[in-house]
Amino acid sequence: MLKTDPAAISAAEFFARARARLNFDVPPGLVDPNIIPRSGDRGNDRMLEIVAREQPVRPAAVLIPVVDRPQPTVLLTQRSAQLNEHAGQISFPGGKIDATDASPLAAALREAEEEVGLKREFIEPIGYLDLYGTSFGFRILPTVARVRPGFELLISKAEVDDAFEVPLAFLMDPANHQTHTREFRGMERSYYAMPFAERYIWGATAGILRVLYERICLS
Repeated sequence: MLKTDPAAISAAEFFARARARLNFDVPPGLVDPNIIPRSGDRGNDRMLEIVAREQPVRPAAVLIPVVDRPQPTVLLTQRSAQLNEHAGQISFPGGKIDATDASPLAAALREAEEEVGLKREFIEPIGYLDLYGTSFGFRILPTVARVRPGFELLISKAEVDDAFEVPLAFLMDPANHQTHTREFRGMERSYYAMPFAERYIWGATAGILRVLYERICLS
């Protein structure tokens, strides 16, 4: 297992593991409503089965930008309070996959540049993480990427209120992974939360970060 001491975690080790464990094979469940992304939580899995029957699948892509600093960080955004969906929440750069996007990776890169001005030249895509389903019908395919320092952000205020970095060591430390529960049509389902300073990271963002921990940091 990777060390979670912020003074000792190795960016090189994290990226090496990610390159060895991830690839760019697109899972068929991204668009097939008959394939349910599994979370391992019985309540969540049952919820996703119900959602798949009642709502159209909404394919989406996000970028997990791991900034290759001496102590690596993850670049996150705070969505605009004026948005119709998930207003004010902490998220990764990303959004729905458009018909003009050549791939989920292309969608994630496009959204990262549109939302926060993160240029492609600073990004080294590594591979797709597991498909993540939400109660709104989204099927989110995250791209893990190494980001070279030196970039300058240009935030689109129509979509994003703020962008900030959180130490990777904090996010990959299971001691910081809180588990909360919520009811969905009489069923109890769990979700993760990772509060950091004044930021409340929860829901799909925290869930995807937990998957990142399980895929990359666990032996």
